[in-house]
Amino acid sequence: MAMPGQQPQFEQWANFYVVTSAAAATLVGLLFVVITLAAGRRRKDTPRLRLYLTPTVVYFSSVLLMSALLTVPNQTKLSAIICTCLGGIAGLGYAGSLAIKRGAGSASYLERSDLFPYVVFPFGAYALIAAGGLLLISSAPIGLDLVAAGMLALLGIAIRNSWAIAITIVSSQDGDAPDG
Repeated sequence: MAMPGQQPQFEQWANFYVVTSAAAATLVGLLFVVITLAAGRRRKDTPRLRLYLTPTVVYFSSVLLMSALLTVPNQTKLSAIICTCLGGIAGLGYAGSLAIKRGAGSASYLERSDLFPYVVFPFGAYALIAAGGLLLISSAPIGLDLVAAGMLALLGIAIRNSWAIAITIVSSQDGDAPDG
């Protein structure tokens, strides 16, 4: 049960979470449309496309999930701390695993610079979310600001990655390798 004085902090953010979750859900849907339309042309490049697509879908989904978790009715400070910290830590683990797997895996990014939008920047965004969760303990307004900054960073990164994927799919010939 929410303690007096805690609930209004989260209610003030409700519109932000509605907008970010709607944006993330819509953009995931559009990404699936692009992939479906291009699927017939690019069958041989499926492993490399998966390398670029999966993180982008995960980043959109992270924003959607975090928005949903933080708008649960009767959200308490403790439950918000747990949600944001666990979400941030899970994201850090995911982004870290991409750096490790992709360095040793058979499918790797075409350019080293691809590591920044697909691994490094998301790692920083998840760190903001986790730090915001920890700051909720002592300063809810600053903590919520950091969580929002992390969510917006993930949304921006995923939009950038989606655009790169769509442009690559549309502009490459059947023999070309996709890149992000």
